[in-house]
Amino acid sequence: MKDNVVNITCLHTAESNVAVFDAAAHALGIPKGVLRHEVRAELLAAAEAAGRLTPEIVQVTGSALLGLCHDTDAVILTCSTLGPTVSTIAGAAGVPVLRVDGALAERAASVGGKVIALCAVETTVAPTTELFAEAARRSRASVEVRLVAGAWALFKAGDSDGYLAAIANAADAAYDDGASIVALAQASMAGAAGFVKKGPKPMSSPTAGLAAAMERVLQRS
Repeated sequence: MKDNVVNITCLHTAESNVAVFDAAAHALGIPKGVLRHEVRAELLAAAEAAGRLTPEIVQVTGSALLGLCHDTDAVILTCSTLGPTVSTIAGAAGVPVLRVDGALAERAASVGGKVIALCAVETTVAPTTELFAEAARRSRASVEVRLVAGAWALFKAGDSDGYLAAIANAADAAYDDGASIVALAQASMAGAAGFVKKGPKPMSSPTAGLAAAMERVLQRS
C-alpha cells in the first residue's frame, strides 16, 4: 500500500468477469481504481480441453499470478477451476494471493446445515468439492456440490440471460431439497442470486473474495 492507496489485481479467465467484480467492488464501497484486471481466457480453455487442472496448467497459472504480484497489494484468482494453484505459490508471492472462492466456502460452511454449492463448469467440480469439504470440516455443515447441466454451454454461447436463469433454477431446486444456503461457486454465476425465489439469497464469490482481500491488505498495513 502506497500513500494509503490500495491496489488489488484480479486474474480472470472470462472477460465478462471484469464487470462482475467492478460491480461487487461498488457494492462493498471500494473506490474506483482500486481493482486492476488481467484476463487469461486460455488458462481455463486449456483445463477444459484437458478435462482437468494439469500440472502444466498449474505451472503456467502460477507464473501468471507471480507476475501480477509486483506493484499491487493483493492478487485474486477469480477462476475456481484454477484455484488450487494458489497454494503452490504461497511461499513465493510477496503479497497475499487469494482464490476468490476461499472466503465463500468459509462463509457458507459457517451457516451450518446443508450447504449446496453450484458449479457451471465440469472442471470446477473437483476443486470446489475439495475446498468446501475442507471448510465444512471446521463447522457442522454438510456439503454437496452440484453441476448445473447445460449452463456453461449457454455462457459460452453468449446467452447470459439463459445462463443466469439456469443457475437460479438450480438454486431454487437446491432449496427445495433442503439446502440451508446455496453457494454460487463460480464468479460468473453471481448475477443469478437476485433471481432465486425459494430461499435466502445465495452467497457468491466476488463479494466474499474482495472483502477478504481488502481485510488482508488492511491487516498487513
